[in-house]
Amino acid sequence: MRMILGLTAAIALAGSGFVAGRARPATAATSTAPTGAADEHASHDLSSVRDGRATSSLFPQQAGGIPASAGTAGARLAASPRHAEWVAIKVNATDSVMAWVVYPERKDKAPVVIALHENTGINTWTRSVADQLAADGFIGIAPDLTTMFRTGDLKADPAPDQGRAAIGQVTPEVGTRILDAVAKYGMSLPAALPKYGIVGFCWGGGRSFLHATTAPGLGASVVYYGSPPTADQMVAIKAPVLGLYGGNDARINATIPATDSTMKALGKSYESHIFDGAGHGFLRGQDGNAPNAAAAVAAWPKTIAFFRAKLGK
Repeated sequence: MRMILGLTAAIALAGSGFVAGRARPATAATSTAPTGAADEHASHDLSSVRDGRATSSLFPQQAGGIPASAGTAGARLAASPRHAEWVAIKVNATDSVMAWVVYPERKDKAPVVIALHENTGINTWTRSVADQLAADGFIGIAPDLTTMFRTGDLKADPAPDQGRAAIGQVTPEVGTRILDAVAKYGMSLPAALPKYGIVGFCWGGGRSFLHATTAPGLGASVVYYGSPPTADQMVAIKAPVLGLYGGNDARINATIPATDSTMKALGKSYESHIFDGAGHGFLRGQDGNAPNAAAAVAAWPKTIAFFRAKLGK
């Protein structure tokens, strides 16, 4: 479903103000996630989580200074001292996407970092990643790339099946248009520097890598356990890329040697790290999983150091 901007007078997208647009049905669609794309997040037991909050003592105290786990994301957002808001970002004359924007507490302007959701769409956890980016000094923006293909409350976490169905309709071309619009919006904010990076997870990790092939103005791309673009697409990459992977993720890790060889042969910057014992989706799946939690503690500082080195502090 498209996110329609409606009357111009009712929706202000300039600066940081917004009024959420209205959704109207588009052509009925029944497409799903790409054939053969297994949901590696299905093994994460979220049965004791409601609205991103833990409902039992299943989730221990988490290490500070890294993104929340799935079980602690809601509580972390509720306690955040940072200013955050939903905005509707215009993509073209008729479409817009919803995005969660979080501002750092600093007196000078900040670089922008876009956080891309997994294959079930934007949710409380993705928004908590944007909040952590702001805690680390960046303007964090978590866009919902599925906005145009959803109905109902566009600020609510989609059901996993709904999110996967919508993801299947976000073609590379649609994703490129959305991310270009989000980057332009972010860097136009009065509190922003004209620099941006991108970080994505699983499906979003693949899109953060792919974005580097179409965005010459991108400053840095961080890929959490995402698939690489093709060798032909890598030719156009200008931004440095950092890849972060779980050791128990054979499908994705099988792509790393060829990616490394191709990027080096093309003279591109690509750095990769594999965290032993961690699985696919380790940053979100820290609850009750010591290797995943250890990987998160090791990976996130590398992420922030990379962005600070490439975008500035």
